[in-house]
Amino acid sequence: MQKYENTPIQPTPTLTDDEQWMRRCLWLARQGVAGAPPNPMVGAVVVCEGRIIGEGYHRRCGGPHAEVFAIESVKPADRQLLPQSTLYVCLEPCAHYGHTPPCAELIVRSGIKRVVVGCIDPFARVSGRGIDIMRRAGIEVVVGVLEKECRALNRRFITHQTKGRPFITLKWAASADGFIDAWRDNADTPPERLSTDLSIIRVHQLRARHQAILVGHHTLQLDRPKLTVRHWHGQDPVKVVLGRVEEGELPAGFRAFADIPTALKSLAREGVQSLLVEGGSQTLQAFIDCGLWDEAYEELSERVLGSGVPIPRMPVGVVRHTEQAWGAHFIHWENTDNGEEEGDEKGENDN
Repeated sequence: MQKYENTPIQPTPTLTDDEQWMRRCLWLARQGVAGAPPNPMVGAVVVCEGRIIGEGYHRRCGGPHAEVFAIESVKPADRQLLPQSTLYVCLEPCAHYGHTPPCAELIVRSGIKRVVVGCIDPFARVSGRGIDIMRRAGIEVVVGVLEKECRALNRRFITHQTKGRPFITLKWAASADGFIDAWRDNADTPPERLSTDLSIIRVHQLRARHQAILVGHHTLQLDRPKLTVRHWHGQDPVKVVLGRVEEGELPAGFRAFADIPTALKSLAREGVQSLLVEGGSQTLQAFIDCGLWDEAYEELSERVLGSGVPIPRMPVGVVRHTEQAWGAHFIHWENTDNGEEEGDEKGENDN
């Protein structure tokens, strides 16, 4: 286990002490980005009089949770300080038996008397139960510190739990004059290359962060895409085609669904929490028009095509900002109007 020095951290002037330590939890949680999913990323810190005496994060699905690592990392000489300490954790401690025992009960046994929670876990077997266990044991529990940031960290997990569908990311590349490709009617004509050798790495990084990737039937016919992460590290996503596919037309390793609702429902039931939609234009527009998207990326190319397939039309007033990565400019939209809905218990959550 990686060791961290038990030295005081000077609080940032614009943050309260609780916010300062919650930021540390968020930083720790992000260290589990490769191993924690499909469980949420969680970090935990034990603080006594301005000094970290224990911390940890959820490293892999099925393994110990952040709270376990944090409490177990407290040195023997510091264990007497636990009743005077505060435990910070970015997601509500679990209240059920999964691959591991309930963290809420571990916290009670530890003797810690104050816990600060970033946000409530929407998973049906937790959802306030962990907080209730600790409060009934006499622990002071503060909820909602940096809640927005904590929810954003695990937005894929939370979307899956609250909406019963994967978190949906749209992605396309656009020419300088607003096209995603030239008009083509057969696979003999290759697609226009709008991504650079560097920016294609960013695309594959985005693929690696999603559990499934989807293209339309027309894109499958014209491009015969591989939809792998060969230019990045990680596991290839589940490959999905939208539309009616003739027998023998679907490449090995691909799955086809006739429509968007069927695809999302099936993927959600299988525990797929994130979906990347890469095209083509009609498929992307269909998701946009249905309001079934959470974020979108448009890679801006310097190439001019003159004519071709128009880029998708985004709704007016959607929050957007420009990002630069891997030598390319991207426009990033976030669908903040996508309100949460009540969902049934979906998939498996071990946190």
